[in-house]
Amino acid sequence: MAEAADFQGTSASPARRWLRRAAALFAGAPLLAGLLQLPAAQPAQAASADAVSVALDSLTPSAPTDGDTLTVSGTVTNHGKQTVTGAHVGLRVGPLLNTRSAIDAISRHSTDASAAGIGSEVDAKYTEKFSQLAPGVAEHFSISVPVDKLDLGEDGVYEFGVSLSGQTRARPWDQVLGIQRTFLPWQPSDADTKTRTTYLWPLISTAHMTARTGAGELQTPVFADDELANEIGPGGRLAQMLELGKDLDVTWVIDPDLLASVDAMAGGYRLPGDNGTTTAGTHQAVAKQWLADLQKAVVGKEVVALPYADPDLASLAHHGTSVTGSLSHLKDATDVAATTVKTVLHVTPNTDFAWPAEGAVDPSIMKVATSAGADRVIARSDSLQETSGLSYTPSAARPVGGGTTAVVADARLSTAFEGDLAKADAATLAVQEFLAQSLEVNAQTDEQRSIVVAPQRMPSAGQAQAMATALRTLQDGTWSQAQNLTAAAKAKPDPNATTRIPSTSVYPSSLRRQELPRTAFEQIARTQDKLDNFKVVLTDQSRVVTPFGRAINRETSTSWRGRATQGDSFRDDVKTWLDELADQVKLIDKSETKLSGRSATIPVTVQNNLVQPVSHLVLRLTSTMPTRLKIGGKAYDEQPVDVSGGHSQSVKFTTSANANGRVTVFAQLYTEDGQEYGDPVSFDVKVTEVTPTVMLVIGGGVLLLVLAGFRMYTQRKRAAARRGEDGTDGAEGGTDAPEDGPGDEPGNPGTGGDRLPDESGASSEAEGPEQPSDPAPDTAPESTDPSGTGERVDR
Repeated sequence: MAEAADFQGTSASPARRWLRRAAALFAGAPLLAGLLQLPAAQPAQAASADAVSVALDSLTPSAPTDGDTLTVSGTVTNHGKQTVTGAHVGLRVGPLLNTRSAIDAISRHSTDASAAGIGSEVDAKYTEKFSQLAPGVAEHFSISVPVDKLDLGEDGVYEFGVSLSGQTRARPWDQVLGIQRTFLPWQPSDADTKTRTTYLWPLISTAHMTARTGAGELQTPVFADDELANEIGPGGRLAQMLELGKDLDVTWVIDPDLLASVDAMAGGYRLPGDNGTTTAGTHQAVAKQWLADLQKAVVGKEVVALPYADPDLASLAHHGTSVTGSLSHLKDATDVAATTVKTVLHVTPNTDFAWPAEGAVDPSIMKVATSAGADRVIARSDSLQETSGLSYTPSAARPVGGGTTAVVADARLSTAFEGDLAKADAATLAVQEFLAQSLEVNAQTDEQRSIVVAPQRMPSAGQAQAMATALRTLQDGTWSQAQNLTAAAKAKPDPNATTRIPSTSVYPSSLRRQELPRTAFEQIARTQDKLDNFKVVLTDQSRVVTPFGRAINRETSTSWRGRATQGDSFRDDVKTWLDELADQVKLIDKSETKLSGRSATIPVTVQNNLVQPVSHLVLRLTSTMPTRLKIGGKAYDEQPVDVSGGHSQSVKFTTSANANGRVTVFAQLYTEDGQEYGDPVSFDVKVTEVTPTVMLVIGGGVLLLVLAGFRMYTQRKRAAARRGEDGTDGAEGGTDAPEDGPGDEPGNPGTGGDRLPDESGASSEAEGPEQPSDPAPDTAPESTDPSGTGERVDR
């Protein structure tokens, strides 16, 4: 059924249909002749063992018209073991090709050594001769021939070949030893009806900017590496995409994350250094120039903005929808896309289009693709295949229900520039095949159609150059006219084209293996929960929410396909950095605290190492044994917390002890909505309450000291009275000396005979009861632990 779509439609003119049938009939004649002369052809086929390759480095013009001179250049290389003699390079024009499938077949067998079916050489004077080709030696050739010498007839696509003929010692007769087949589009005058062709020109890259920022208020972005500078710098992939695209009639399809990354680079950026440090990036000027050039290039052109970071819609549909919150990231990525493009490029983009990986769709992908507001999905014809047996390629727009339009890109044209096109010969063949398919599409019917080409998301520099060469030829050609993507989506749909979305079971397994797994979306959900919990305590949420929100968008990027390890590392780094930031607001660990007495205050310190203040936090202190130790008169107490940036805050809790012993206490920060914030801190409180018995001992000691003092006072008073009655002052009287003791003078109290039996012993006895009640440091206000292991406790 798919091949039937390659043939002429009934709407073609009768004359054209007759000519095509005649051409197809005569095209079989050389093949028949080859079969009849099979023995003669055998030597040529056998000669393929000598492996002479023909590389076609350029063919200009790619689509010649009347009066042009066709120039073909390239190299021939003898890969065999024998020298080729009498060699020459010649040009061959084959039959007119009537179907797209015929073009495919020739492309698959483009280097068959047999010349059967490709026709005879053009006039011998348009050849290049080599006396010999030594093994392993490559020789350059260049042949120019007027187009009118090629005997091209009806408009259409012709098979075209460049062959190397010669002989070897083992096979001393002239034979084709190597050939390169390609295509020659021939449409010398404007076609009656031209195909409207939309070519998407994608500016998309991988994720380069991390969630990390430099220290301080400026929040300088940190890039994973300097690869983006290489891409936008002179000769880089994105630099060439911009330079080539500015002169083409294309629709720019842009990932806003690329614009945001280059814009951030232009303002100053940093790169990872050694031991966790960062160094300043040096390509700000390159970034500024690239953005300035892009702003000029898109003036007057259609710009389609993909959701931010180009999320993988198929991965989301197949693995992410069962994880809570995954679809909200797509909505967020879509909402921020238009703002980003408008801010950086100063144009308003179209955000109505979604683009699943390689245009592969199924019902779940269509549902997810349109869930964020897009009502047009870019699919591809090898996914949404024709099933109604159309003999032509229908227009791209297909209404698929629910107000959604599938814009079906042509698979052959969209994949024409894949593979390694760094070498000139590969690029030349890709250009010629693309032009051949495009012309064959136009020749299928006289009805005008709108065809969309959606190439690979990130073309290499070589692929981009080949694309641009083909597009320039198409724009200057005679069978196609440019059209933007919005116009193609609004074009009148073909009523006979299929609108049935293929089932999930037929989604390509090769693409499914590249998808993000469910575990990736689960990790993203955990990171988002952490971010939601962190942002509520911030006074300036944008400093954290914006960089991490965009980083989470990058975690679902289509660019992780085929790069699973890098994707895992990126997601891990985002989570790690968020954890590090959130941990900047934390409780300071506490060692054992000792309480002497029935009540005291316990300080708990909250530290904020962020540059911005934090608030909306609650600190809860909980006793594990409230019967022994209560916090604020109950099992736990809470206090609000506000801490300035780069500071610490001590929060004091009143405690009351009911019994001696050790009690474990937990401190935990909470957000105002009751969510735990950070890790808890636990510490022991040792209660050493003063008992009544100890108080009695202390009281008795104090009483003895008072009585001793009173007795000393009364003894001194009586002694003074006796001296007064005797008329002596005690200095000369000898009768008092034995009573009072020698040396008992007013200036030397405590040595007289009326002192307490043991004054020093009485003092010791009085002070002795205080010993059990020590430690004194814990009973004094703001004391310290005498053992050196505790903390100060405010009473």
